[in-house]
Amino acid sequence: MEFEKRKAATLASINSPEPDKSPKGNIDAPIIPLLNTLNSHPSYFTTSSCSGRISILSTPTTPFNNPTKKKAKGGKWVFISHDPIQPHLVLPLLFPTESTQKVNELSFELTQPHSLVFRFEPLIIAVECKDIGSAQLLVSLAISCGFRESGITSVNKKRVIIAIRCSIRLEVPLGDTEKLMVSPEYVEYLVTLANEKMETNKKRTDSFLDALLKNGFSGTRIGNEEFLDNGKVESDEGPVCFNTKESELLENSLGNGVSGNGNAKRRDFDDSCSGSEVAPEINLHTIKLVISGESIERLFLWGHSASTLDNKNVFVFGGFGGIGRHARRNELLLLELESGRMEVIDVLDAPCPRVGHTSSMIGDSMYVIGGRADPLNILNDVWVFNVTKKDWRLLECSDSPFLPRHRHAAAAVGSRIYVFGGIQNDTIFSSLYVFNTQNFEWSEVQVQGDLPCARHSHSMAAYGTRLFVFGGYDGQKALGDLYSFDVKTCLWKKEKMIGGPAAKFSHSMFIYKKYLGIIGGCPVSQQNQRLSLLNLESHLWKHITISSIGEGLFVRSTANIVDADLIMIGGGAACYAFGTKFSEPVKVDLLPLISLIESPTHLHEENKHAIYQEEETIREMNVPFCFQQNEVEPVTNRSSHQNSEGRDCGIARSQMVASHWVIRLKKKDAKMAKDMLKKFGWLDLGRKVHSQDDGKDICFPVTENFCALFNQRNNLGDVPESVCQEGIPVKDTFISTALNILIECGATILADEIVRVKKASHSPFKVMSEAVASLLSDRGLPLQLLEELPSRWERLGDIVVLPVTSFKDSAWDLIGQELWFMVAKSLGAHRIARQGRIAPTGTRDSTLEILVGDDGWVNHRENGILYSFDVTKCMFSWGNLSEKLRMGHFDCKDEVIVDLFAGIGYFVLPFLVRAKAKLVYACEWNPHAVEALRRNLEANLVADHCVLLEGDNRVTAPKGVADRVCLGLIPTSEGSWVTAVRALRDKGGILHIHGNVKDSEENVWTNYVSQSIQEIARSEGHYWEVSVEHVERVKWYAPHIRHLVADVRCKQIET
Repeated sequence: MEFEKRKAATLASINSPEPDKSPKGNIDAPIIPLLNTLNSHPSYFTTSSCSGRISILSTPTTPFNNPTKKKAKGGKWVFISHDPIQPHLVLPLLFPTESTQKVNELSFELTQPHSLVFRFEPLIIAVECKDIGSAQLLVSLAISCGFRESGITSVNKKRVIIAIRCSIRLEVPLGDTEKLMVSPEYVEYLVTLANEKMETNKKRTDSFLDALLKNGFSGTRIGNEEFLDNGKVESDEGPVCFNTKESELLENSLGNGVSGNGNAKRRDFDDSCSGSEVAPEINLHTIKLVISGESIERLFLWGHSASTLDNKNVFVFGGFGGIGRHARRNELLLLELESGRMEVIDVLDAPCPRVGHTSSMIGDSMYVIGGRADPLNILNDVWVFNVTKKDWRLLECSDSPFLPRHRHAAAAVGSRIYVFGGIQNDTIFSSLYVFNTQNFEWSEVQVQGDLPCARHSHSMAAYGTRLFVFGGYDGQKALGDLYSFDVKTCLWKKEKMIGGPAAKFSHSMFIYKKYLGIIGGCPVSQQNQRLSLLNLESHLWKHITISSIGEGLFVRSTANIVDADLIMIGGGAACYAFGTKFSEPVKVDLLPLISLIESPTHLHEENKHAIYQEEETIREMNVPFCFQQNEVEPVTNRSSHQNSEGRDCGIARSQMVASHWVIRLKKKDAKMAKDMLKKFGWLDLGRKVHSQDDGKDICFPVTENFCALFNQRNNLGDVPESVCQEGIPVKDTFISTALNILIECGATILADEIVRVKKASHSPFKVMSEAVASLLSDRGLPLQLLEELPSRWERLGDIVVLPVTSFKDSAWDLIGQELWFMVAKSLGAHRIARQGRIAPTGTRDSTLEILVGDDGWVNHRENGILYSFDVTKCMFSWGNLSEKLRMGHFDCKDEVIVDLFAGIGYFVLPFLVRAKAKLVYACEWNPHAVEALRRNLEANLVADHCVLLEGDNRVTAPKGVADRVCLGLIPTSEGSWVTAVRALRDKGGILHIHGNVKDSEENVWTNYVSQSIQEIARSEGHYWEVSVEHVERVKWYAPHIRHLVADVRCKQIET
């Protein structure tokens, strides 16, 4: 009832003859019909608004100091209009003649210089919504009408507030009241631009009003169980997202009320439904892909397409997002999954930028079909990219019956590409088309059976000769049905969906072995954060919650299978408060998931009968193997089994002895088998892996434990857990599952006739010592030089940094470069450097010397943050790791921070990347560090939240802006304590003061810091209470010398 009370009070104030609290005092006339329409709906009411305005604003050029005023007074309007204007209304105010001089003076009435700014501001409306579902729907509708910066601005237990707005604003400084910097002709030009924007603003406003009237804003409530008509749930710019913790909002999302069978409502998904199961949450996380070669921001997309090449690379094309200003793209990206390297394939005559298209890989050609180039340009073209030639070609499809569309789905079977559904303007398709890549001809498939309804934003994948279609949006609601289509019989079939996934659209589908997977999608709900797997043989659904999946928003993303990994690229949503949210590319290892869901321990009791039937199906799949002279029959789960000669295989098993054995598999299954053997401790690490049959088969040496399991495989229920490698908590059922997986891969047990024992491993130091000793002997140099070999070293990226005390004797110069290459090889390094003394300069320059390698630039990742710098010019502090981590754990999302000694970003980056600081001023006077810091801000995608101030911080640091100041200089930062106090706001803040202190003088130093800051604050006119809240002991800098950090809080004393 609180919502209704607030709405009644607000509407009463709107209808009151009294002026409101706005400067104008009343509602803008052009949007009264729009506001009335919004307020007529029971789920919404407007709290503030502006129809859009052209104005000239004057503001003081210098602040007006008045101690009685708590808040600085802002500017005032010299001119304002909510309609298009003529230049003659503005020019006399700015360029007065004798006849208009008096008017001009009265307009300003100013006693000091004021700056003048010409502005156009578009429509903005703040709306309070009854619930999150209603807010999502209204924001989605606003975005689809061009108000692309709309979003939810505030969510709490009492209120949900949204803002409807766009970005077609204009703001141009004209000069000040004493001197204008523009001509009358330029002002006329600005007026013309502003009028054009005003017209665009009016068209979007009218479109929004029309859309409201078409979508039930005549009194019909838009609740959690409804979506917008005409498929306008999302725009190219994406669905709406929350600007608060998603986990707190999932239960209130739209997913609670959509249906796949036409019902207006449905109950929440019931995990206990017959025919399905929910695997318990497991400790399996999505793994973020580490991208090199190009910025990962290129993969911040949605509505793109992705195709797998040779089961190791992924081609990504088009979509909305990318580097810089987000827009539709036509970039073709090649992502090599093994190395993580990404390459932009720059080809002339590429397709136009688009979103909502599909791509299908057939052989070495990728076919791109349809999509949307802009709201008025829906496509039906077919482009093919030849991987070998690296060129694009637009195919000529004469007399094509295939109509333009986007948000359709496509799947390849053989040399044909099947396309189903999609949308063009208000038309949603239900037809199925096939494109023949041999003759480039389209044809509509004449189908029969139980036909699916028209839809878009659905998913489709091919499994053998069958196509599977799931979900989508029919213009009224999200769908949760599953259909199959047989390309041989042209027959549609609606699959039984007991316990299937919740209804959804803009999700992803994939096929892995005998499983069909569904992941992500909209509405964003807890159920849609699950990974759902359908066993295509047993027709049983398995729903698996992956604990880290909530970190990504997999809406309009892509899913590709590379080996046993599920590769998720792109997806996201439009968030008003934080800008657009994109998901980072991640991967999920499906092998342990499949092992888990096939383990009977994790199945519900009520499903045991069905599940055990499935287990029997798996067991019957085990085909007999012929014995070779040195082969043993593969493991089976059957209690009794006879081979083709009628012998009881148990006899053969009982004759196995704990000797040297190997397990042989095909090369394609080798990685999976090796991981599994390692996991259970079955891999004999003392012997070498080797190949057979010209590398087609791989043989892994196995342990006595594995042989014991092999002998007892019919009685695995009695196998003690100690059979597995000690320390690995693996349940007996996992052992059975692992053996079954190895069997299904065709594994066989062989006697290891030629035992290949690994050589005893040596430490890198021992390898280096032996190699250098040999070199010294060959060159006739004394072996006493070996005493200068380093026993410890550091790694920065791919550079091994030797200590300054190593290789000091001049005799080493006689063997020079030969020595360094030998050391690099011994330590497994590409580049070798030797540390020098830190230069005794104000910038503490590095004197590191590169011994092997071309340059000193390295990439070093720490705490999930990338640091790039030239080691020959900048030092890197290893000992500050814990302090950098501590800074990153602060909650700084609403704070402005000043770092007076930024360096390459030691603390700047943790503040921005981890602590989510609102803004950081980074002061640094070392030009080499400044260059590195610029790189690091860009590489970590936080450059927009940092102001880099080059030079002496005592000159460059800002004043009166900071909530927190970092003084990370040792041995002392006292020279900048005054600067730090001046940087804090008038109300105070926190100082992080670093210093090197004798361990016996910590209390003395702490008191000195507190008293000094107190005195400085008073001298600067601040009445603060100064206290040291915490002292962090970072590291030992030298014997009895600690590196300390004092957290000093400065709090204004209320008078």
